[in-house]
Amino acid sequence: MDEQPLQGSTGRTGREPGGPLDRRAELSEFLRTRRARLQPQDVGLPVFGRHRRVPGLRREELAQLAGVSVAYYTRLEQGNGRNVSAEVLDSIARALRLSGAEHAHLTHLAKPKQHKKKPSARPQQVRVAMRQLIDSFDSVPAYVVGRRSDILAWNRMAAAVFGDWAQLPESERNWARMVFLRPDYRELFVEWEQKASDIVSFLRMDAGFRPDDPRLSSLVGELSVKSEEFRRLWATHDVKEKSHGVKRLHHPLVGELSLSFENFRLVDDDELSLVTYHAEPGSPSAEALRLLASWGADATRAGSAAGPHP
Repeated sequence: MDEQPLQGSTGRTGREPGGPLDRRAELSEFLRTRRARLQPQDVGLPVFGRHRRVPGLRREELAQLAGVSVAYYTRLEQGNGRNVSAEVLDSIARALRLSGAEHAHLTHLAKPKQHKKKPSARPQQVRVAMRQLIDSFDSVPAYVVGRRSDILAWNRMAAAVFGDWAQLPESERNWARMVFLRPDYRELFVEWEQKASDIVSFLRMDAGFRPDDPRLSSLVGELSVKSEEFRRLWATHDVKEKSHGVKRLHHPLVGELSLSFENFRLVDDDELSLVTYHAEPGSPSAEALRLLASWGADATRAGSAAGPHP
């Protein structure tokens, strides 16, 4: 028999704009959206009936794959993960074919007492030695990003490529704000949709760790009100971590850039990451970076045209 929608499930994102994160709703929506993306044939189950009232797997099919009762899984998908064991979560993660980041997110939502991180009222700090290190990268754009996608430190080359963040108020030095609320950043990133998706996935992971962070709640609320694209991406409940990749940019001074990035999580503070960009040796992008480095302050001023203006 086809399942009925969960009681109280309206497809919301687990929070009202500006309100606190509702862990039960987050857990419910995350499981529902992960289940919806799988078809019976994807997991080796027979398909009975031509018309299915719900997208993806039914709850009873998922429960069968995970080796739990339908009633047990239903309670979990209704947001009641209080007494769920790590072994059951592992089974459900395997049945849903979750990635490592998704598995961690599920665990944070289902068992908050074991993973809760209290938000600190103190601003995050970047060590002087780390600032000196990134300043020494003469031809490598580099910056340090912290909680909520806040940009905390950067070097001259990052300013030349992404815009001079020193011109912005400290509260505006945030990737999510810039990508969704500043039109110039939509022009800067050739694959803007991918960049936007990456930012939302990062914020989703951050929210799973720190649901009580008032600044994160405020940021998500503001973006939900001001950006239709953010609301759409936030509602997907996608989470992922990217340690490396390629970004294509359209720079106002040197044109198209194809840059590989590396994301290094700092050992002494795993809430901080060092992000560096480099071009393939001998490529047009490498020559463009060399030109930006040689132009110095002029390149930084030109790069600021690619970013937001205060």
